Amino acid sequence: MWGGRFAEGPSAIMREINASIPFDKALWRQDIAASKAHVAMLGAQGIVSDEDAEAIGNGLDRVAEEYARDGVPEDWDLEDIHMTTESRLAELIGPVAGRLHTARSRNDQVATDFRLWVRNAIDEVDAGLVALQRALVARADEHAASIMPGFTHLQTAQPVTLGHHLMAYYEMIRRDRSRFADARKRLNESPLGSAALAGTGFDIDREATATALGFDRPAANSLDAVSDRDFALDYLMAASQCALHLSRLAEEFIIWASQPFGFVRLPDSLSTGSSIMPQKKNPDAAELVRGHAGRVIGCATALMITMKGLPLAYSKDMQDDKPPVFEATGLLALSIAAMTGMVADSEFRTERMRQAAELGYATATDLADWLVREADIPFREAHHITGAAVKRAEADGVALDQLPLEVLQEIDARIDEHVYRALSVDASVASRASYGGTAPDQVRMQVARAKAQLSEDE
Repeated sequence: MWGGRFAEGPSAIMREINASIPFDKALWRQDIAASKAHVAMLGAQGIVSDEDAEAIGNGLDRVAEEYARDGVPEDWDLEDIHMTTESRLAELIGPVAGRLHTARSRNDQVATDFRLWVRNAIDEVDAGLVALQRALVARADEHAASIMPGFTHLQTAQPVTLGHHLMAYYEMIRRDRSRFADARKRLNESPLGSAALAGTGFDIDREATATALGFDRPAANSLDAVSDRDFALDYLMAASQCALHLSRLAEEFIIWASQPFGFVRLPDSLSTGSSIMPQKKNPDAAELVRGHAGRVIGCATALMITMKGLPLAYSKDMQDDKPPVFEATGLLALSIAAMTGMVADSEFRTERMRQAAELGYATATDLADWLVREADIPFREAHHITGAAVKRAEADGVALDQLPLEVLQEIDARIDEHVYRALSVDASVASRASYGGTAPDQVRMQVARAKAQLSEDE
């Protein structure tokens, strides 16, 4: 490839450090597609003859068939997927293959291929996230009225419904999908035709190649087009945020599946056992999702560090842009699939959840609110009275709604028998009927809205 300039070939060390074919062979479909679009444009513009353009296009189809059947060969002397494809094309159709690289560089070639790959990855991630949303919505619908403790600081706070809790993750995933969609919009500009960095003197049609490859438009600046990796960083940042949400959901299942909680039985298909303790059922899939989040975030950090000091335009450091993106994509896909299966197939122990809500003084705020509404007591005073009631219930080993009326009236004489309407977990949940609240009717409304959104997305 460089024979006219160099008297000697690269050393073994240079050959190994320079080769990217072990990982960028993943771009072969995108490389073939971009090459076919480029040569078709060259033919339409009269830059190469129609006969040569047809021969190159047909040859690329044959190369693609070989790759699909046999895989991409790894010849480190050819360095990357671009030279590997061009070399095989030359073996198949002869010297005319050399016309394919007219008016382009490996710089705009790889930038185009990589954008196409990331765009496809976004579409696949979105499909996986839709499946997760559907699982969350289905289980939320099933458990719109199933009561559980809501937590702050992992301490029992107020009763909520399991459906409300699951719909919180639906909202997180909805935002994740919007971030991926925004990243897709920004990346959908074609670098092809920018050549090495300055554009080309050939009369090319960049609008034609952009359209052929499904881009919205050609990139406006050739220097930026070949050196930009914002699209990869956008993708990794969205992936990091998504992995963070999946990790939080995984942590919920890990806690809920522990014996002290006992809120859920995980599916056998996503659990493992112990080599020494036969009673164990370990939430390993959820733990690995939690661990994968750190690796995905690490991938984003790695690419940011790579790009932070690079002047325009292309530098060889940018060859290291693809491994973190490829790694993060694989990890994220596994994490989404694991959590989708876990949500869909876990058995929620709703009686245990309800019992935990009843025993945790979760209706204390309802007592304070009742004192404000019915006894016209300032909230801060009501808060103090309620704290005393909780302290007494804890000392007596009973729930708030099991404290006798005379005991409550010892704490404050303004409390009457109507207070018990507010102290059950059912009454507490039902009263939280503000928009977005945990009341079963509100949960069902949000489930219906989510189902409509997902149907529109189809």
